[in-house]
Amino acid sequence: MPKTRAPADQFAFTFDAPKPATLPAELAGMDARIARTVAEILKHDDRDRTVIAAEMTVLLADEISAHMLNHYASPGKAEYNISFARMLALVAVTNRFDLLDRELRAIGASLLVGDEIYAAEVGHISSEIAELQQRLKSLQRLHPTIKRNRRK
Repeated sequence: MPKTRAPADQFAFTFDAPKPATLPAELAGMDARIARTVAEILKHDDRDRTVIAAEMTVLLADEISAHMLNHYASPGKAEYNISFARMLALVAVTNRFDLLDRELRAIGASLLVGDEIYAAEVGHISSEIAELQQRLKSLQRLHPTIKRNRRK
């Protein structure tokens, strides 16, 4: 069975800088929020949870069951919080990078997926080139070309 992928319009990268969490209790309730995200991932994947669990098991080399996924998706069961490694495996097998990005933004980070890193690097290099060109122009205005008397 093919993997369910998030629709293209579901993951629209934004260049809005996420604000880091710095206020007291700003991340309070994050366990329940993550559980709701797990529930959302599972709800919108057409595959049976046993299939998702099996794919996670392969990635992690650690047994994951559909029963465990059900617990992870329950905000009221704090004793069954999903580990970060298992959350990453869940995102990887369901391709729900959009939801991982949403959670990362809560701490002031954002996510680039796959080849998006090249677009970010192109932007970074373009910015550096523009900065260097501006510096060159500034220096050229301040310091004319060196001319020396040369014998012929």
